[in-house]
Amino acid sequence: MLQIASFFGVGFLPKAPGTWGSLFALPFAYLLCFFGFPVFVLATILAFILGWIATKKMQDLHGIEDPQWIVIDEVVGQWIAIMPAAYVMATYNVPFLWPAYVVGFIAFRFFDIKKPWLVGWADRRGDALGVMLDDVIAGVFAAIVVMISAGLYHGYLAG
Repeated sequence: MLQIASFFGVGFLPKAPGTWGSLFALPFAYLLCFFGFPVFVLATILAFILGWIATKKMQDLHGIEDPQWIVIDEVVGQWIAIMPAAYVMATYNVPFLWPAYVVGFIAFRFFDIKKPWLVGWADRRGDALGVMLDDVIAGVFAAIVVMISAGLYHGYLAG
């Protein structure tokens, strides 16, 4: 469970483990796109469920509400943040959409760190579900930013 919670040790990298978790999530997301969008979604759901279980076990074992080295929540949130890009890449066989990855990464980190509105509500739960949910919600907010950014770019700036 430690390997899942820390995303195979990424959470133990020095300084800003959440940022490292988000960053390491991106190449895995890219690889998942080669297997199709349904696989990407299923992997995200599976990572959420396993992350929830692993987080609960680590909380019980270590007696800490939200240890910084638990970064599976950042992985799940980051995958949700770039899900619009993953859909396009996997469905339409489009090569790497790096602008969406950059916007998704920055937006997700912003929402995860600032914890506005529902993100903060989930974070204040203090349980394993709250640890996972705050990043899921931050990921949804970031995915909306990705879609708005793509719409603005393709609708107004590219044309």
